[in-house]
Amino acid sequence: MLQKKKNAVLVDGVILNGPIMDSKAGEKFVEEACKIIMEEVIRKADDVTEKVCEWRAPEALKQILDLEMRDTGESHQKLLQLCRDVIQYSVKTSHPRFFNQLYAGIDYSSLVARFITEALNPSVYTYEVSPVFLLVEEAVIKKMIEFIGWEEGDGIFNPGGSVSNMYAMNLARYKFCPEIKEKGLSGLPRLVLFTSEECHYSMKKAASFLGIGTENVYFVKTDERGKMIPEELEKQVQRARKEGSAPFLVCATAGTTVLGAFDPLDKIADICEKHGLWLHVDASWGGSALISRKHCRLLHGIHRADSVAWNPHKMLLAGIQCCALLVKDNSGLLKKCYSAKAAYLFQQDKFYDVSYDTGDKSIQCSRRPDAFKFWLMWKALGTTGLEERVNRALALARYLVEEIKKREGFQLILEPEYANVCFWYIPPSLRKMEDGPEFWQKLHQVS
Repeated sequence: MLQKKKNAVLVDGVILNGPIMDSKAGEKFVEEACKIIMEEVIRKADDVTEKVCEWRAPEALKQILDLEMRDTGESHQKLLQLCRDVIQYSVKTSHPRFFNQLYAGIDYSSLVARFITEALNPSVYTYEVSPVFLLVEEAVIKKMIEFIGWEEGDGIFNPGGSVSNMYAMNLARYKFCPEIKEKGLSGLPRLVLFTSEECHYSMKKAASFLGIGTENVYFVKTDERGKMIPEELEKQVQRARKEGSAPFLVCATAGTTVLGAFDPLDKIADICEKHGLWLHVDASWGGSALISRKHCRLLHGIHRADSVAWNPHKMLLAGIQCCALLVKDNSGLLKKCYSAKAAYLFQQDKFYDVSYDTGDKSIQCSRRPDAFKFWLMWKALGTTGLEERVNRALALARYLVEEIKKREGFQLILEPEYANVCFWYIPPSLRKMEDGPEFWQKLHQVS
């Protein structure tokens, strides 16, 4: 190499002005790998003759995939074979018979958006490094805020609804006691928050992570449909005050994970206003109903919330991950709560409007441009196309309910109001058995 390259710059045995990699070989690999993706993932996405998953036990799969990293790199052909193996033994989430928790399917515009962002490899913290993606995120957040019913607001895309809920919990606490940012937890009263028995498990995780403590999450009773009972919330708030605790937050749920229940937001908002509590709505699952004129009534009262979590990667099919936290406050509360004012990154004397440098309102530094996949999909389908997607999902749920009612051995648990359809399958061996502990024990084993 030294003989071939005149004027070589050599430092510690490394030629600094030599090629880092073979770009021609790299381009060829990307081209051939994309062909495999096209053939094995995209073209087979809706092929019901394909398996949802080519299942192998963990130890067997370790042998097939050859997971070991070696001192020398693998050949071009070996890498392509590894790509094929990864696709073959992965779960096909776009398969028509993939039924997992709250997401499935493929949206081609969203997929193309992911290809673009993966190739560009941006980080959304300053306008100078992500000009397009910051403007896209601003436009998407503005539109989502309109559907919630706020006149103005703020927001940020996060890696998952659980993180959005954590953001909201921390934001509500900061609003309640701003000194916590500098002084920490010492000297604070016992902070208490309220959420329903059917809430997402991320509420407990957030309370643990933020130092609030899981014992200070008061779970409010729900009715037979899984909705928070406002009268029980009122009792819990009064109980907390009598105990000398400091209530600061109510987390309502719009679309619970199991039953698909929507808490009565208007009545909960009344209680929050009465007691001066921050109202957060976890609409990670149910938020997409806002886009449907037919089904937006499920979230009646959401405009009274202080913050909302909404995941377009669920009902709307934007690629994982695509999750927004939306905040009614437009006074820069997010930035005040999370900013660290890193001078090397967020200089205030740049040649453009530094208000577009949104990274200081995030707990992350590097952040993916998740809004872009939702934006490109929205541009492709229009609001009416997204609305049809929601309406179709709920119509499919309604169809399934009617089929369950007609079939022997299937027992509907309750009439759904969203896309969650809850039922038991009772095998022939249990259909004549009396209802009792033994029956339920066996039925659980069947499930």
